[in-house]
Amino acid sequence: MGEVGVRIERMSEIDRYHECESLQERVWGLDGIDVVPLHLMITMQKNGGLVLGAFDEADRMVGFLLGFLGACDGNVHRPKHCSHMMGVLEEWRGRGVGYRLKLAQREHALSQALDLVTWTYDPLESLNGALNIGKLGAVCGTYVRDLYGPMTDGLNAGLSSDRFRVDWWIDSERVRTRLSGDRHRPSLAAVLDRDAVVLNPASVGTDGLPRPASALERSRASIVLVEIPANVRAIKAADMGLARRWREQTREAFEECFAGGYTVSDFISEECEGVRRSWYVLERSLEGV
Repeated sequence: MGEVGVRIERMSEIDRYHECESLQERVWGLDGIDVVPLHLMITMQKNGGLVLGAFDEADRMVGFLLGFLGACDGNVHRPKHCSHMMGVLEEWRGRGVGYRLKLAQREHALSQALDLVTWTYDPLESLNGALNIGKLGAVCGTYVRDLYGPMTDGLNAGLSSDRFRVDWWIDSERVRTRLSGDRHRPSLAAVLDRDAVVLNPASVGTDGLPRPASALERSRASIVLVEIPANVRAIKAADMGLARRWREQTREAFEECFAGGYTVSDFISEECEGVRRSWYVLERSLEGV
């Protein structure tokens, strides 16, 4: 489905900020204490940051984004935009709302003469990988273990809060090409034809849930793939132990790859024998980032 009728705008009215507080609770299942409060969002908005809302045809908020000015590795002479939160209601996911919020964020950062936007996300979330890496053209070479410590919200409880830290070079040729829509998304077959190696080929159990490989392949190929579950939330709901095995194996794979000079450059998700499968593409020599 398309995003017909969705409107993206900077928030300015008090009622909108309150609506955003409620939306955070719905998207993440947060307790009130974990919600980014109105006073902080207003302060961000008025001091170089950005708080966006996405609204449907009935003027109801269905998504939001917030970010603020930051510095690259603490260097105040190298500013960037730090994207902290983006959330979309479950019934609106997959309809282009997050993409449009990120495009508006990009325009805001470009207007401030910035060329880099960074954020973190759970690498096991397939929809986020497809958007952040595949569609937007962000890249990743940084894996952070348990960034937030134990989390108790509805989306994150039960797994360590490991995160990718992605870099979105918003004025690069790579990103402009991705956003233009002129690029053909790679298929698994096409990447394997480039002598890529899958480091953790999964199997599918009789319950229909994907299971990680018993051990990682070790390869120094120029291109490798790391498989993740296409729907980790379904796995967490059915078998938290299996979800933890996915976390442990992919953590090992990504940390070894990043230490070996690989960068996450693309994302593939497709049907294989009636089952949705997902892979990150990592390259050792990546140009145009």
